[in-house]
Amino acid sequence: MTTIAANLQAVRERVARAAIAAGRGPDEVLLLAVSKTWPAYCVAEAADAGQRLFGENYVQEGVAKLAELKSRELEWHFIGPLQSNKTRPVAAHFDWVHSVDRAKLAERLSEQRDAGLVPLNLCIQVNVSGEASKSGVAPDEVRALAERIAALPRLRLRGLMAIPEPDGDEALLRGRFAVLRRLRDALNADGFALDTLSMGMSHDLELAIAEGATMVRVGTAIFGTRSVRAEGQT
Repeated sequence: MTTIAANLQAVRERVARAAIAAGRGPDEVLLLAVSKTWPAYCVAEAADAGQRLFGENYVQEGVAKLAELKSRELEWHFIGPLQSNKTRPVAAHFDWVHSVDRAKLAERLSEQRDAGLVPLNLCIQVNVSGEASKSGVAPDEVRALAERIAALPRLRLRGLMAIPEPDGDEALLRGRFAVLRRLRDALNADGFALDTLSMGMSHDLELAIAEGATMVRVGTAIFGTRSVRAEGQT
């Protein structure tokens, strides 16, 4: 068994234990392998071990990997900050975008998504920590953005995403994740049909699952410490 395969197995076991501890089934939480900065052959190793969902942060790097691995039936998620001038390749190639935090991005993705493709799945990124340096819409602005996205063609609003500030305070982190869950629940009570809470990473996935995460984004625990990304990579 390769290191990546062994790491994947260990992470899947963590996810399953956390789900069971929260009174949920292990199949209620999807594992998104964050492959940013890692070469295509590492993604291939993970795919050989049964992993199908992969997350990329940089447009150019991600599109190159998609092309190299196009013969494999993989699902590609764009999870990094997205600039308006980089939406076209994301709309053309990815299956999901987790980092939508303004209407302009959603509108461009909608316009640039080929009508012959299935709708692009979107998550709204929410700044649950209130950090000025963190991407994401403020919690009190989520509903207005959700309404704008829901009205656009060729898109499907699936849920919410958050990246809380790294903190050793478990109670604080659980509180941040709970904010996202409550926002999702409030939107669904008003007629939305959101099925995704994208939250939790290598260091805090158990806390996120306890608060209702349906998808955890794990990179380091699967692939190891990140390599330095290539100069100029976007």
